[in-house]
Amino acid sequence: MRRIAAVLLCLLVAVPAHAEIYRWIDARGSVHFSDTPPSIKEHSAITVREPVTVPLSVNIRQSEKVRQSRESVERMLKSKNRQRFAKATQEGQRKASQCEKYRVQLDRIQVQLRAGYNNDRGNSLRQKRRKVSQLYSNHCVLD
Repeated sequence: MRRIAAVLLCLLVAVPAHAEIYRWIDARGSVHFSDTPPSIKEHSAITVREPVTVPLSVNIRQSEKVRQSRESVERMLKSKNRQRFAKATQEGQRKASQCEKYRVQLDRIQVQLRAGYNNDRGNSLRQKRRKVSQLYSNHCVLD
């Protein structure tokens, strides 16, 4: 008798696990999900796929392949990039120096504009600021 009761109890507990899931949108546009069909006529049943499981051995083999690929790429990059890195570092330092010069020029022009000027002087300063700003953008921001 107890076995039958235990089996029935297990079946009753398992029934909600296989229930359908319903989706509907209320009048305010909120999306709702439920395991019981709503009273609203417009709703749709959602089928939930079982989760994909990968055996541990397959996962370990894949992980090992990824590790080996990563190591081989790192070895290739180290050997080829030493010279490139040195050249890029020098070029980066040169570029940083040039960008700093542009920033100093822009600051100096801005100080002159704030100090006051006549129309001709102001127009030439603004033109110079546009030119330096464009050079700064092209060489330091967009590059």
